[in-house]
Amino acid sequence: MKLANENLGRRGFLAGSAAAGLVIGFNLLPGGARAAAAPAAAKTFAPNAFLRVAPDGTVTVLSKHLEMGQGSYTGIATIVAEELDADWSKVRVEAAPADAKLYANKLLGVQGTGGSSSIANSWDELRAAGATARAMLVQAAAASWNVPAGEIETSNGTLRHAASNRTAPYAQFVSAAAALPVPAGVKPKDPKTYNLIGKSAPRLDSNAKTDGTAQFTLDVYLPGMVTAVVARAPKFGATVKSIDAAATKKVKGVLDVVQIPSGVAVVGKDFWAAKQGRDALNVTWDFAGAETRGTDAIVAEYKKLAEQPGTVAAKKGDAAQALGQAAKRVNATYVFPYLAHAPMEPLDVVVKLTPAGCEIWAGDQFQTVDQSNAARVAGLKPEQVTIHTLYAGGSFGRRANPGSDYIVEAVALAKAMKQKVPVKIVWTREDDVRGGLYRPLFVHKLEAGIDAQGNVTAWTNRLVGQSILSGTPFESFGVKDGIDSTSVEGSNDMPYAVPNLLVDVHNTKTGVPVLWWRSVGHTHTAFAVETFLDDVAKAAGKDPFELRRSLLSDPKQARLKRVLELVAEKAEWSKPLEAGRGRGIAVAESFHSYVAQVAEVTAKPDGSFKVDRVVVAVDCGVAVNPDVIKAQMEGGVGFGLGALLHGEITLKDGEVQQSNFHDYVPLRMNEMPKVEVHIVPSLEAPTGVGEPGVPPIGPAVANAIFAATGKRVRDLPLTPEKLKAAQA
Repeated sequence: MKLANENLGRRGFLAGSAAAGLVIGFNLLPGGARAAAAPAAAKTFAPNAFLRVAPDGTVTVLSKHLEMGQGSYTGIATIVAEELDADWSKVRVEAAPADAKLYANKLLGVQGTGGSSSIANSWDELRAAGATARAMLVQAAAASWNVPAGEIETSNGTLRHAASNRTAPYAQFVSAAAALPVPAGVKPKDPKTYNLIGKSAPRLDSNAKTDGTAQFTLDVYLPGMVTAVVARAPKFGATVKSIDAAATKKVKGVLDVVQIPSGVAVVGKDFWAAKQGRDALNVTWDFAGAETRGTDAIVAEYKKLAEQPGTVAAKKGDAAQALGQAAKRVNATYVFPYLAHAPMEPLDVVVKLTPAGCEIWAGDQFQTVDQSNAARVAGLKPEQVTIHTLYAGGSFGRRANPGSDYIVEAVALAKAMKQKVPVKIVWTREDDVRGGLYRPLFVHKLEAGIDAQGNVTAWTNRLVGQSILSGTPFESFGVKDGIDSTSVEGSNDMPYAVPNLLVDVHNTKTGVPVLWWRSVGHTHTAFAVETFLDDVAKAAGKDPFELRRSLLSDPKQARLKRVLELVAEKAEWSKPLEAGRGRGIAVAESFHSYVAQVAEVTAKPDGSFKVDRVVVAVDCGVAVNPDVIKAQMEGGVGFGLGALLHGEITLKDGEVQQSNFHDYVPLRMNEMPKVEVHIVPSLEAPTGVGEPGVPPIGPAVANAIFAATGKRVRDLPLTPEKLKAAQA
């Protein structure tokens, strides 16, 4: 077994520490903590489920959240290290075992990563974990030195008693601390004393990702392991009719051809053999139950629905009456395409299945759900499924899906294979782009009324698109009265104080499978709301920034108003630009974080344009690591801008037309603007930054183009061809 799996073995700390040292069961929930009896030779100090201190003073933090590039490992370790007063150079992070009893995400109710919740839902429990461990080390030193614990200070992994001039590293008291009972209710630090939180400490995964020692799924090699790729139907909902594998079995290195529920797996001694074997495979598909419509037909159906009343998601006052009495009326219709997640690392997983249990290696985003689904397919109990969570090269939501599609696929293959050996399934880029689970296609129809004084008196927003949560285990808490919260978020809770509001929705049914995508419903609702508001501002004869500020009159919107004002100040909103250039503004609250952005663009008569500069203001509560926050805002700008300029999954006769980065184009380096990030100082509990940077960038750029050209493109993506054809 190679290095990847030796590293994974160290993640089994609960079992390993029980043999080599001490593990103390620690309940951070109400009811207090309890300590297991300590063996005499205890050396490892593990006061709770989130950290352990080795005899040499190395601190290992156990992260219940996936590190997929967003910096969660560094943020999580920072919180623990701050409260522990650890030496940052000795802090390490490992993925926690799949165990929802210890590591449930408080937002999701299961162990998993999503909703920009890693830091937010870990904040209190990690502070408690670190503070408790520090208190126990202090108590151990106090007992040894025969001094009051209150007189001992800690810093940088060292204990100090000033009166007696004694100092000692944490390592000296690891065994003694491990023998103590775990105290309850230890008070975390005063923020005024923070040494790490609020500072830009280096990311803990940077070195490993630079020197190649970071372990991703492709790095896992088990004895006897085989590799498979799967031929999946070209149309969603199609099934296998017949298989001709004669040519495939002649390919050198092909070991087997196995039909599984998701398609036909070609098993090889390595990836290339399996890939060549699949290329030679001849599958006849049954399209009787498949989605066979093209994008144009789906959009046409959605636009018809947009003319009919839907299920009411929000209502205030009488919007219809107010529109009828308005001095001016503004209306617009938007089309948002399907979008693929297209992470840099496509889906992959390793499964080792035995009669006694199932082991899974993956960049796993949804441990509890994947455990359950894998157990169901394997015919095991969830506790018989062990998940080794590795680094993931991006996800944007794709690796967290209710059906655990790529996990289930691998378990099904491992169960069906005659040769009972570990199997690795690898999705190619083409498999990934064409594999479904897209951001839903949506149509928005908006109308606003303006009175003679230029006040916005009415606002309606009708949305048409697929529900992400309906029919999934998350429907019970995410769908209420027929309204999928992820469809309308950002529209039904629009922050602007309009006296008459009506938001309704049609949740459609198509054969195209959909899923949350980075910032979920805000990906389309923020664009519709924020660009339409600029149209309203023009009709009312008002400045877009001033109109927004006036409409954020509710004290509950004070934080959103603050980032709006800050970004306008930093971007020099009132400073004129030369001809052919424009400045646009947009704000959005998502996942309890507040982000405002101003974009500056240069537009040319031929429809081409360049995004020159983006200024970002963000309020995400306590800034645990400002550099990570800045990076996530920059990344959100790049991700959202790529979707705005290029992102589009289209269907022809039910088949996805895009396949790789040449026709599903991400943002290119030469398209990335200069980004300036300004973080609002705050003592509020930290909130997410992985997703909130995405929603404002599209409307900010579109508004800047509108300011420069007077033209609108409401059928995304926003391309030079569409802009040139648009009417001013």
